Amino acid sequence: MPIVVQLDVMLARRKVKSKALAEHVGMTEANMSLLKQGKVKGVRFETLEKICAYLDCQPGDLLVHVPQSTR
Repeated sequence: MPIVVQLDVMLARRKVKSKALAEHVGMTEANMSLLKQGKVKGVRFETLEKICAYLDCQPGDLLVHVPQSTR
C-alpha cells in the first residue's frame, strides 16, 4: 500500500503508550493497534486531529506516501 502509517514511530518519539492515546482519542486499544499496523481502510479527520493534538505533531508525521515501484 502506498500510504504507510508511522504512528508507532511518533508514539516512541513522544514516549506515549498506545493505551493512553486510545483513551484520549476515544477508541479501543484493538482499533488503535490496527491503525498502528496500517490495517485500516481509513481514518476520520476528527480522529486524526485528536491524535495530532495529543502527540503535538502534523498528519504528515503519521502518514507517509511511499510510491510503488514501477514494473
